[in-house]
Amino acid sequence: MTDAPILDTRPDAPVEPAALAARLAEDSAPDIVEALNGEAPEVAAAILTSLPFERSVEVLDQPELHCAADIIEMMPRDRVAAYLSAMSADRVTDVFREIEEPGRSDLRARLDAETRGAVDTLSAYPEESVGSIMTTEFVSVPATWTVGQTLDHIRQVERTRETVYSIFVLDPRTGALIKAVPLRRLITGEPGDTILSVAPDRRPVVVSADAGRTEAARLISKYDLLAIPVVNEANHVVGIVTVDDVIDAMIQKQTEDVQRFGGMEALDEPYMAIGFWTMIRKRAGWLCVLFLSEMLTASAMQGFEGELEKALVLTLFIPLIMSSGGNSGSQATSLLIRALALHQVRLRDWWRVALREIPAGLTLGAILGTIGVARIVLWQTLGLYDYGEHWFLVAVTVGTALVGIVLFGSLAGSMLPFVLQRVGFDPATASAPFVATLVDVSGLVIYFTVALVILKGTLL
Repeated sequence: MTDAPILDTRPDAPVEPAALAARLAEDSAPDIVEALNGEAPEVAAAILTSLPFERSVEVLDQPELHCAADIIEMMPRDRVAAYLSAMSADRVTDVFREIEEPGRSDLRARLDAETRGAVDTLSAYPEESVGSIMTTEFVSVPATWTVGQTLDHIRQVERTRETVYSIFVLDPRTGALIKAVPLRRLITGEPGDTILSVAPDRRPVVVSADAGRTEAARLISKYDLLAIPVVNEANHVVGIVTVDDVIDAMIQKQTEDVQRFGGMEALDEPYMAIGFWTMIRKRAGWLCVLFLSEMLTASAMQGFEGELEKALVLTLFIPLIMSSGGNSGSQATSLLIRALALHQVRLRDWWRVALREIPAGLTLGAILGTIGVARIVLWQTLGLYDYGEHWFLVAVTVGTALVGIVLFGSLAGSMLPFVLQRVGFDPATASAPFVATLVDVSGLVIYFTVALVILKGTLL
């Protein structure tokens, strides 16, 4: 016999929030989040208000909680302010971005002064910046303090800090960051030692609040950090970015990039939570643009209508030609979008990328061209299909065209992300369908141009 599910979500099952809250109270916050994501916002709100206060705050602090803004808006106003004030400032800021007016202003007015100031500060940063995902809850002490004083301070403020991975040592006169002391090094020091005596002898790794989120991810990965201090122009610590914040941000960004690369607008809600007409709106626009772009393919074929009438055998290889060019272009685009995101290449490296893609495209094209020629030769000699008396020239046409088309696809696909980034667009908008459409049209022109040269005087 199997255990019953945590929450009975059958339409005919009565929902008793207090009873459900009692069953969930002993579970971990991520498990409670998973259960609440299967409930309507009003039910989730009732369950959270029935949970112990600290457990509710812990659940609301989880970025994985869907529709957090809707849940909070359905809670009693006198309870919401207490929840929000106890949550981490960066999470409150994320929730506030999803709440519409006038509800946002009403909730903001109910926050305590410290939380309201932190939310206002974080909201001022651009959405893709480090400042938008940092938390203002960190531990800092003056350089004149001892290890014992610092440990006492941590005991006093620990409950009001999101994490205590490192202690930031500040110049007592200017407030500028001097050192970052990992907690492990701090607890190994003698209470009477100065905080600077246990600090690493290297300069702390920092990131600017205006930097992109990918820069914080790169630094955390490069230096194997759990948190990185965020500083302003005066080298004052204004917040920290933790590794879990970066992971959450990167998952969201990669999800958006994958959706854009698939040829649609990024979804701002989970797939099962998004409305039908919102889904249509997100997908229809790109589909229409790609459809209109594909009309250029028909126009290109109309331009070679006479050649097609004379050599119908060429039409057999049009799908082969178009797919090969589109595939090579999509490959190159995928590689360069990722390389640009990880700072493996920069805008100034475009010519180096082109020099790599030219021989790569020629080689890949030669491989596909050889396979194409072999296929025609094999089918002709085995009697599986008769390509006519000039079958060998048709094979040479297909093989040569594939070399040119794959080369063009590799070059176009690798250069498009550079062009988009240069004009200020996200390279991820270079969707695979868009690249394929671009190469399809160009591939047909290359194919029939090669055919005119090789088959002139015979089939054409």
